[in-house]
Amino acid sequence: MAKIAWKPGTTIYPLPAVMVSMGKSPDEFNIITISWTGTINSNPPMCYISVRPERHSYHILKQNMEFVINLTNKDLVFAADWCGVKSGREFNKFEEMKLTPGKAQIVEAPLILESPLNIECKVNRIIPLGSHHMFIADVVAVNADDKYLDPESGAFHFNSAGLISYAHGFYYKQGDELGNFGFSVKKKKERWRKEKK
Repeated sequence: MAKIAWKPGTTIYPLPAVMVSMGKSPDEFNIITISWTGTINSNPPMCYISVRPERHSYHILKQNMEFVINLTNKDLVFAADWCGVKSGREFNKFEEMKLTPGKAQIVEAPLILESPLNIECKVNRIIPLGSHHMFIADVVAVNADDKYLDPESGAFHFNSAGLISYAHGFYYKQGDELGNFGFSVKKKKERWRKEKK
């Protein structure tokens, strides 16, 4: 099996394709689509987004130091793409994409009510990295669409939500489940318990 050498680049895929909403008043509300995002700590819960300083959203984020990460699904893929290529300098993205700004629990930035899951974030530092600046944030609240919640356990059915990801210029719907966390060692644990008896 041969390996072909490529120059260093951004080839960690797939990534989430999320819509980040921001602004403290309706005249400032904006949405930017981002894939440079992820979890960076569990306790306390923290995440990040990376944004180019020349983007219209960058200055709103820097001024208000808060935002909402809105997960996207197959029903939102058109809006997600559109909000990523059009500028909030020229368009009201909520109105253009017929998206509903909702009141968040903690932050003043709006939720996108059509999103299956909204993650409210408060920025605690900005790190200039080069082409992008990383906004490191504390997760202060999460809002889940109740139609994806298990009525008995309260668990969120991520697969039912039809979440999408981004890979090198293309969007994909989340695929089939291949296993759950720890499945690779489950039989070993069961065998160990039997041996202990």
